[in-house]
Amino acid sequence: MGLFDNKVAIVTGAGRGIGREEALLLAREGAAVVVNDLGGARSGEGSDAGPAQEVVDEIATAGGKAAANTDDISTWAGGEAVVNQAIETFGGLDVLVNNAGILRDKMSFNMTEDEWDSVIKVHLKGHFAPSRFAAAYWRQKSKDTGESVNAKIVNTSSESGLYANAGQANYAAAKAGIASMTIVLARELGRFGVRVNAIAPVALTRLTEDLMGGVVTDDAAKASLDPVNVAAAVGWLSSDLSDGVSGQVVKIGGGVCQIVQGWHPISEITSDGPFTVEAIAAGKDALFATTDPGVPPFLLNLDS
Repeated sequence: MGLFDNKVAIVTGAGRGIGREEALLLAREGAAVVVNDLGGARSGEGSDAGPAQEVVDEIATAGGKAAANTDDISTWAGGEAVVNQAIETFGGLDVLVNNAGILRDKMSFNMTEDEWDSVIKVHLKGHFAPSRFAAAYWRQKSKDTGESVNAKIVNTSSESGLYANAGQANYAAAKAGIASMTIVLARELGRFGVRVNAIAPVALTRLTEDLMGGVVTDDAAKASLDPVNVAAAVGWLSSDLSDGVSGQVVKIGGGVCQIVQGWHPISEITSDGPFTVEAIAAGKDALFATTDPGVPPFLLNLDS
């Protein structure tokens, strides 16, 4: 018995890298998988049906069930189409893994409008569009049956979105938005039996090889950054083994698995009356007296 016997899953951006490993794992564990990949370049240009079909062929050769999809999930029509394909081809939908993404790194003062818009669209809208139509399907199914649908969404955030990375204002903004959207979706869809979580993967892939490949040369380190490690976290979050877990961000890679949580107060000053500029300035030392190791040092010294 596999973890996903008789289940149907969608994995976006599944033609290569992390998405490929996620699709293969779900299929090995019994799921019928819709393998979505537009087949574009690392920076998003172009399209190619080959990568998605290659993963489908690999799954079929191993005895699994899969279908290729090359819809652009950063569009409303594409998000709806991939969900409909899963339902029409395999009879339903139980798991949605949003993974598709591109990189167009540039310092903020050099970034073009297209470099901003394209990354926000593929990542943030590309996560929301399939989720929106999957959510509508599950909501209606729950209403029709009066039962919990026991479905899962796993989104893909990033360390860049959680901790910020210079040169990635577009990517970091999208990934931070995905982390917040994950919590919103978890709160909205929990009543129907849908659990929503996110991962923040650390892995050597086509998107990161020029950032990490020249630095990580040790075989053991490379193994710890293999996308299969990330797929394991997605498999767990997509299965009933993670029952009760929702609205969380799981960072995994490099031999470490963590639960990462977001913005929270670390200090405060109070006032019995209206705050003034001078009153806040007088409280600066109290506001920035934190020793919280999770706060980057550059945030503690406003004068540097």
